[in-house]
Amino acid sequence: MDEALKSSGGPVSPPPAAAKAPASEPAPPAVRLPRAKGRGRRRLGRRILESPAVQASVAGLATGYLRLVSRTSRFSFDPADPYASYAHLAPVIFTMWHGQHFMLPFARIFEFDVRVLISRHRDGEINARVAEKLGIRTIRGSTARDPSRMIEKGGRGGFLEMKGALEEGAGASMTADISNLAARRAGLGIVSLARVSGRPIIPLAITTSRRIDLKSWDRATINLPFSRAVCAVAAPITVPADADGDMQEAKRREVEDSLNEATIRARRLADRHG
Repeated sequence: MDEALKSSGGPVSPPPAAAKAPASEPAPPAVRLPRAKGRGRRRLGRRILESPAVQASVAGLATGYLRLVSRTSRFSFDPADPYASYAHLAPVIFTMWHGQHFMLPFARIFEFDVRVLISRHRDGEINARVAEKLGIRTIRGSTARDPSRMIEKGGRGGFLEMKGALEEGAGASMTADISNLAARRAGLGIVSLARVSGRPIIPLAITTSRRIDLKSWDRATINLPFSRAVCAVAAPITVPADADGDMQEAKRREVEDSLNEATIRARRLADRHG
């Protein structure tokens, strides 16, 4: 044994013991990401605006304010008597840009029933309450970028109700542009309504000499009291029942161009005599 040890150069070390598997460590606590600033406030604000009591209060205040603007403003049309020019076309489809429609209930071009299409969004709920307080009947639904998607968000139901109203002899009113798509860009929804109903579109623009232009997606305008209010009415636009895709696109551009022209004309006249 001693000889073996000597020949090996020293004592042989015992083999190392098998390493023990480390005990499983507790999982680290979940890391909570910081909440985005303002998210909680936005959610709270959304819940508040969806409250029926709050919506009723806001609608009441908005109605009173619009009546104040109407009663303290001098209202005129361009052309001066659109009723004489276009009454024989009734029922018609009135259209205007989104965010420029607040004074529409006071622009009584025709003395007959007009139904206005308003979205089912919470903001639309307030608009609908205001319209009804001002004596305007509403149809709830939304237009779409593509007419084939009108079924979404009550769009198809709203579209059919608008068509039915026109068949009953009532006028229809809807904004030409699509919410949150692009400011002052007409959609095909109103062109489709004119095509299937056979009724003409009458673009119009309403503005006041004293106003606040907001930096919202639709470039909305807040009309102010003690103004000169002008409603500019454009020439009627008809859409043939057999209009193909190219024709409908051409009519969409015609609606867009007519609304832009009417908007410029209304502002020029209001500012000139304001």
